Amino acid sequence: MFLKPCYRTRQGKRHAYWALVESLRTARGPRHRVVAYLGQMNESARRGVKAAAGQAGASTLFDQTGGSCAEVDVRKVRVERCLDFGGPWLGWEILKKLDLLDVLDKIMPSGREEIPWPLMAAVLVLCRLCEPSSELRLVEHLYKQTALADLLGVPADKINEHRVYRALDHVVFHKEALQTFLKNQVGHLFDLKYDLLLYDMTSTYFEGQANANPKAQRGYSRDHRGDCKQVCIALVVSREGIPVGYETFAGNRADVTTVQEIVQTMEDRYGRADRIWVMDRGMVSQDNMEFLREGGRRYIVGTPKGMLRQFERHLLSQPWQSIREGLEVQLVPSPDGQETYILCRSADRGRKEQAMHERFERRIEKGLREMEESCCKRKYKLVTVAKRLGRLLGHNSRAAGLFETDVVVGPDGGARVVWHKAEAWRKWAQLSEGCYLLRSNVKDWSAQELWEAYIQLTQAEAAFRVHKSDLSIRPIWHHKENRVDAHILVCFLAYVVWKTLGLMCKRAGLGDEPRRVLDELSRIKVVDVVLQTRGGTEIRRRCVTRPDDHQAILLQHLGLNLPEYLPLTDEKPTPTENKTSAM
Repeated sequence: MFLKPCYRTRQGKRHAYWALVESLRTARGPRHRVVAYLGQMNESARRGVKAAAGQAGASTLFDQTGGSCAEVDVRKVRVERCLDFGGPWLGWEILKKLDLLDVLDKIMPSGREEIPWPLMAAVLVLCRLCEPSSELRLVEHLYKQTALADLLGVPADKINEHRVYRALDHVVFHKEALQTFLKNQVGHLFDLKYDLLLYDMTSTYFEGQANANPKAQRGYSRDHRGDCKQVCIALVVSREGIPVGYETFAGNRADVTTVQEIVQTMEDRYGRADRIWVMDRGMVSQDNMEFLREGGRRYIVGTPKGMLRQFERHLLSQPWQSIREGLEVQLVPSPDGQETYILCRSADRGRKEQAMHERFERRIEKGLREMEESCCKRKYKLVTVAKRLGRLLGHNSRAAGLFETDVVVGPDGGARVVWHKAEAWRKWAQLSEGCYLLRSNVKDWSAQELWEAYIQLTQAEAAFRVHKSDLSIRPIWHHKENRVDAHILVCFLAYVVWKTLGLMCKRAGLGDEPRRVLDELSRIKVVDVVLQTRGGTEIRRRCVTRPDDHQAILLQHLGLNLPEYLPLTDEKPTPTENKTSAM
């Protein structure tokens, strides 16, 4: 330890204030840590402090838990530097549980950077988890509002826009290694099996033209933002919703064209184990089914609604097996015996589809009657009325098949609308409402097991909802392709932390609501308590607010120990006269 002067100019004069500083070895090299601010001192006082420092280390000279007493002026007790602590601390504990920093240290080579890139990657992930926002807002506001500087040892003045963007550029090159490591690590921590892989796709849109990114294209938008360019994200998760891997595609890429590429990528990465692929009907094509069968892969997939027509006889006469209240299934073998079709009928879904058919039927009928009245009052061209009719049926396509329509020439030479209802369509709609069809080549599972495996696709849909709502993956403000990929990778890493917290909650009997736990613990703060003694010196302690009963129960169930104090860092107000820090 040694004494270090801190200079401050007051009223045109330069004053020296002294601090007792300790030299430490860290992963980033030697660093100085302030043990105590001592204020202004004459030469004899400095010699006395140096002598005491030479005889005792910082831990004994200024011990937080020691039994020393001092008289405090209660009128001058104050708190400073109140920062968010619970959320960043919880995320940091999960990162340590996952050993993410260790693997980043191994795969990201160190260079001449002042702040290691693994720590910068941790900053990006934790901010995305706790309060997702743009990188610019992270630099200007978010980092300074949290206790990440105390947890990571990275001062707030070192977090700048240039360093954050360079961290994105560095971490994106290790996308595949990070996916593989986290899949194995989470599986090891919670004894998970990856025998069932759920595959689905979504899209996320850009703000701006993104002309520098060839993947930014206009296509089918799940966000209902067809006016914006977008990229598509293909995600593979386990039955528990743990992400196995993801890929990004151009925004105009059709879902069905990605299946073979994704399956091959996952097999190259993890091997061709005996896994079952689960996909919805948007992934099904003849080529894809042949690809899965030729490789000996097992699958459970949805089918287009039109295939139900082939099973009309089974809908009418075959017995159904009830697997839960309001849900019935039956197994129908394929003619060649290679597959099994799972015919499902849901009472809730049937009522919903019936209500939709009735609503759209009323809309179409009302529109047709208005068109009849309009044609009687005014002479229209056939093309004009045909366009109006097409728009009406297109906007209400759910019940368009019920109406047989035509546009003819009336007695006055104008267009007339002729229509009637096709009762055969109504009978089929009533029979098939609430029904859907699955297909699989898994032979040793029951109807209930096959249906339950397919329903696990909701885990992939839930993952997309978390990405878009809780982690704010949309909209994307970056324009370069590698920055977009890095943004999605950071969201992927934050989602792994999210799911790890969910599994911890589930194991602890707290349900599967990580957002509620994160919100509850995020109310915990860290503050600097400043006590002024009667002798004029100030004692400073960095205290973590005491958790309330609910928070304490959560921490106990999760097996986490909240610290009571944090060591003081160099990020402090300018020392004032006769100020002392209690370490």
